[in-house]
Amino acid sequence: MKATKTDRLISRKRRVRAKISGTPTCPRLSIFSSNKHIFAQVIDDLNGKTLASASDYEKGSKLTKGTKTEVSKQVGSLIAKRAKEKKITKVVYDRGGKLYHGRVKAVAEGAREGGLEF
Repeated sequence: MKATKTDRLISRKRRVRAKISGTPTCPRLSIFSSNKHIFAQVIDDLNGKTLASASDYEKGSKLTKGTKTEVSKQVGSLIAKRAKEKKITKVVYDRGGKLYHGRVKAVAEGAREGGLEF
């Protein structure tokens, strides 16, 4: 049977995650994007803890103006700000099986501008 689009995405996600792991000194910046929203988390995989998170879907969020790519860049700068508050400066970028293009790239650029190193 032919693999569906979702099966291929999951396969790419597993392949990326096999090579990437977050540590307490260099956690993983994980991205998930749906058709409407985008979510970012800074994760310590050794302890299984989420250290910081940001999304355009948060209550009281003012990140709804502009295109989805512009909003994604703002989410990237917001996650960088929250990570810096926790004294995290270096992360490993996990694109979640998606291509490094469009909104996924915009989050990375926003995080870099916010002061995170990849």
